[in-house]
Amino acid sequence: MGSGGTVAAEFAAQLGIRVAAIERERVGGDCLWTGCVPSKALLAAARSAQSMRDAGDFGIAPAQPEIARARVWARIRALQDHIADTSDSPERFRDLGVDLRSGAARLRGAHEVEVGGEILSTRYVLLCTGSRPAVPDLPGLAEGGYLTSETVWELPAPPESIVVIGGGPIALELSQALARLGVRTTTLARADEVLPRDEPDLAARLAGILRAEGVDLRTGTEAERVSVKDGRKVVHSGEESFAAVEVFVAAGREPVLDGLELAAAGVRTGPKGVEVDSRLRTSVRSIYACGDVAGRYLFTHSAGFEAARAVRNMFFPWRDRGDYAVPWCTFTDPELAHAGLTEAEARERWGEDVEVHTHELEDSDRALADVATAGAIRVITRKGKVVGGHVLAPGGGEVIHELALACSRGLKLADLGDSIHVYPTISLGIQELAAQAAFAQARRLSWLVRSHAG
Repeated sequence: MGSGGTVAAEFAAQLGIRVAAIERERVGGDCLWTGCVPSKALLAAARSAQSMRDAGDFGIAPAQPEIARARVWARIRALQDHIADTSDSPERFRDLGVDLRSGAARLRGAHEVEVGGEILSTRYVLLCTGSRPAVPDLPGLAEGGYLTSETVWELPAPPESIVVIGGGPIALELSQALARLGVRTTTLARADEVLPRDEPDLAARLAGILRAEGVDLRTGTEAERVSVKDGRKVVHSGEESFAAVEVFVAAGREPVLDGLELAAAGVRTGPKGVEVDSRLRTSVRSIYACGDVAGRYLFTHSAGFEAARAVRNMFFPWRDRGDYAVPWCTFTDPELAHAGLTEAEARERWGEDVEVHTHELEDSDRALADVATAGAIRVITRKGKVVGGHVLAPGGGEVIHELALACSRGLKLADLGDSIHVYPTISLGIQELAAQAAFAQARRLSWLVRSHAG
């Protein structure tokens, strides 16, 4: 009953399907209790603090904020409790007709699930147990103690200093937020760049912004062991060492499979989780899987999308057999959003038959007004069709959906130019890119105009 299970249960109940949902911890899952909700509430607090420091850019006297980090954490917990009591309330699902059970589920075959010693017989099973933080096998890490996205919110307040292990979205979001709230933050990324799945140039710009704000971001730096000295936890990498009150591990995620007894039921698994086909069906035809446990896209929004799709495929099997594109966003400030292919991925497929269109935010009137010109919009096309879109900008997660739609529907960049965009907005840059592409095409065909005139 996390992001996938809540969507599936509500959708199936509204279709008149008898639904039993099993949750061994708390309704809401990772998104509510350890992921999206607390992290975005933290980012909002950090953005508020940073706006005070940056007020001088707007002709307002800047100020160093007085930050009560315990109150920030208390607000996060209050927000979680509010959502748990409303949209994610167990009573709300029971009122919808969902037979909500507490306990650990075990598969007892293709059509049976055991919970609390009771066997539930069912036509279909949907596995949506999610994922958990993966913890690297570092000597001394367990002995010294560490935080993850599951445990950091249990603290009364964040620590005075922290070493973050990882260079992905969770690591960067937390690093920027804590640094803005006055926590001395060191971030160790094993790869030579952060966010390796995103457009490299834009990810590098984002890394520069974090460093400028005070994050000690080290790339190409692999944590090798952990020790404790003088009450501080020390992460060692080669001849360098990094000491802090706490260590936060953000080194990827792993599917939650324990206790389900999948192998006994005939459900195949792989390194990324439960193996599914294009219909989200496992090796057992009556058992489906969605979200993180299926190992395809580890995002809240894709888990909900897959959950509804799995229910449709169970009861309306002629629907939703094809693949689908999943956009994502790293919610730093500015946000880095992604849809479709990067330039490198597109060129690997099609070589020189690829064009890259870039709109720098320094050319955006809205970005100039907002003092937010460090980013860019980048659109990747092949034969005029949009195959990738990348946005580094305030609200990049909002802007990306237009490009995600273009990727999934095979739209041309010119098609986006035919839609009038509001001025002044960041997304107006997409229309301007389309106009530039159209002008370039017109110049190539200008000989037709001259010929006709002659």
